Order: sequence, then C-alpha cells, then structure tokens
Amino acid sequence: MRRALRLSGLSVAAAIAIAPPAGAETLETALARAYSGNPQLNANRAGVRATDENVAAAQAGYRPTVSVEADIGVSKFEGRVQGSQLNQTTLPGGAGITVNQTLFNGFQTDNNTRRAESTVFSQRETLRGTEMTVLYSAVQAYMSVLSDTATLELRRNNVEVLEEQLRQTRDRFNVGEVTRTDVAQAEARLAGARADVGAAEAQLRSSIGLYRQFIGVEPRQLAPGRPLDRFVPVSLEAAIDTGLKEHPAILSALHNVDSTEAQVKVLEGALMPNVSLQGSVQQRYDQQLAGSNGVSASIVGRLTVPIYEGGQTYAQIRQAKELAGQARIQVEQSRDQVRSAIVSAWGQLESAKARVIASQAQVQANEVALNGVREEARVGQRTTLDVLNAQQELLNARVALITAQRDRVIYSYGVVQAVGRLTVRYTGIAVAAYSPKTHYDQVKDLWYGLRTPDGR
Repeated sequence: MRRALRLSGLSVAAAIAIAPPAGAETLETALARAYSGNPQLNANRAGVRATDENVAAAQAGYRPTVSVEADIGVSKFEGRVQGSQLNQTTLPGGAGITVNQTLFNGFQTDNNTRRAESTVFSQRETLRGTEMTVLYSAVQAYMSVLSDTATLELRRNNVEVLEEQLRQTRDRFNVGEVTRTDVAQAEARLAGARADVGAAEAQLRSSIGLYRQFIGVEPRQLAPGRPLDRFVPVSLEAAIDTGLKEHPAILSALHNVDSTEAQVKVLEGALMPNVSLQGSVQQRYDQQLAGSNGVSASIVGRLTVPIYEGGQTYAQIRQAKELAGQARIQVEQSRDQVRSAIVSAWGQLESAKARVIASQAQVQANEVALNGVREEARVGQRTTLDVLNAQQELLNARVALITAQRDRVIYSYGVVQAVGRLTVRYTGIAVAAYSPKTHYDQVKDLWYGLRTPDGR
C-alpha cells in the first residue's frame, strides 16, 4: 500500500521535487492539447469569427450601393400615324447603372456599428470564459485519472494483503489458535475489498472518458500535477477585487449594456429624417421608333421625413430601453455570481490544504496503530477483527489523502478560474495563443469578397 501511494503521483512535494519521466504527459501539455483541440472551444471561436462579420455588415451603411440593370423585349405596332399606315416591329431594350448613397439616416449606421462592435467585444469575453471552463475541466479530468489510478492500485494491494491475512487466519484456525468466526470475518473483508476494486475500476474508466472528452487523447503516462499557487491571490479580499475587475462574465455583461444602449439609438434614428442621393445613367434602344437610341442621366436627392408609422417604432424603442435596463441589472447579477464563486473556490482550496495535512497525520498514525495491533494479535491480546479494522482504517486514510492531494491541485486552478485568470496568458501553457482580434482586423473593413481569411 505504501508503494501504491508513492506511485500515485499526487503528492505535491514529490510533484515539485521529482522530474516527470521522459515522454510523460504533464498537466501543462494536457492543457495545451485541450486549448488547441477541444471542440467546444473551437466552436466558440468560430462563433466569434461569425460575429465579427456583423461589424462589416453595419459599416455597409456608410458605403454606396451600385446596381446594373439590362432589359430587352419585342414590340409590334400596326396602325396609322398622321394619316400614314405604319407597321413596325422593334426590339426595345437598354442597360443602365444606378448608384445610391445615404447621406444621413439619423446616425443609424454609426450606432449600428457601435452595437456590432460591442457585441463582438462581449463575445470575446464569453469566449475567454469558455476557455477558462474548458481548461478547468481538463485539470479536473487529468487529476481525476491520476487519483483514480492511485486509488485502484491501493485497493488492489489491499486485496493482496487481505488474501495473505485470510491464509494466515486459516492456518491459525487449523492449529486451533482462532475460531471459525475469525476465518469468516477475514473472508467477508476480502469479498468487500474485491467489490471495491470493481467500483474503483469503473470510476477510473469514467474518468478516462472525461479525459478523452476534454483533452482529446487517451491518457497514457501521466506526470504528477502541480498546484497553480503562483497565480492565486494573496488573500480573499485581493481575489475578489481582481475578479470584479477582470472576470469575463462581468466584462461581457458590460459590453452587452453598451450594445443594448446603442440599439436604442438605432431605433430612435428611424424617427429622424433620411437624406440620400441617387445617380443613374441609362442607354435605351428602340423606344419609339426602330433604330432610335439615346442616353439619359440623372442625379436625384431625396429627403424622407417620417411622420407616423402606426406606433410600431415607438413600441420598439420602449422595448429596447427595457432591455437596456435589464442588461444593466444583469451586470450586478454577474458581479454577485463572481463574488460568490470566488468565496466558494477560496474556501475549497483552504479546506483542501487543511485536509492534506490532516490526512498525512492520519496515515502516519494509522500505520503505527496497525503495526501495534498486529503485534498484540500475535500474543493473543487482539482479535482478527481488530487487525482487519486497523487495516481498513489505514486504507481509508490513504484514499482520503489521495483525494485531498487531488483537490489541492484542482482547487488552486479553481481559484484562478474564479478570479478570471485561468487562461493561456496566466497558466504559462506552451501553445500559440488564439487572438480573436486577428480575424476581426482582417474582415471589419472588407468591401467585398466571398472567401474567409483562412481561404474557405
């Protein structure tokens, strides 16, 4: 059992002092895999790229629209014109180009662009939140595989110990030192230990499935995981202060406020005058007589002043104002949620630290107790049940230590996530960071083109 605990790879001291074997998967490399290949994260990145196009679409309001028209037909005329019989067939047709340019639309284009930009910024923060969630899930999956592997090894070793215990008890029963009851107790404890091995194997398979889901590969040789203490704030108050300033949920909600307020202004602009300019040039053939043709050109300025449209726009403005008020309230809701998550994560980390210390002391005490009970059992002062109970208490203490050490690592990452810093920038993952601004800069000013920046 001591050997199994040493091989578990969960001791924080060992994780720092012992270098991982060559070729072993580390927690950092596993996080790099999750960051680069996790489908949920990549899908959210694609969603942000799609949102970027809203800015280009909004800026189209600044630009002219150009259309080309062409038509051709057949016209036949039979009759008299000024006393003369006329019978002719013509092919009337022509082509032309029309250019429309909006000069003023109540600042709707300006506000539409602001709204689209705020939506992009909000989605970027949402993407950062997804990144933190995926990385934290990957940490949990990694450490769960480590702890479940160590627990399974402990329980398998416990079966071996109990098999030897049962063999010795039967030998003592055969020479009359113990009763049939002692043998039955050893047999029952062995059967329970074998059942625990089956449950531990099932738990490990479940953890491997989650590892594959978040990290993208099957776990092979995993190195010990280290806590992320260097990025944990020095105090709970500092953690809350950092979280309220930097957490993506709060920043996303603030950008959403900007977006909803811009939408109010967009709708208000619909009540203002609209000024546009239209220019056209057309070439026409066979309009009146066969063989005739001519060119016409025009420039027309238009002023449209809305008077009353049934009240629909007014209702939409009132609705947009309520949605903006809702968005402002949701900012406070996000702040409360972030504060609560930080306090909870901080408490879990402090509890895990205390449990590691207590579990280590418990293991040491149970080892001493088991050795003593075994010696006393040899001279008849303890029963077989006393030995079995002492062995079980030691096993439980070692499993509890494994769990506490696992939680110690996970909750250190949990605090960093709760304050909004569980990202590539702060975790030091050796992977090229994804920058949503790159795609945004590539598409925001595009006037035309069907291909995406990556060539699709």
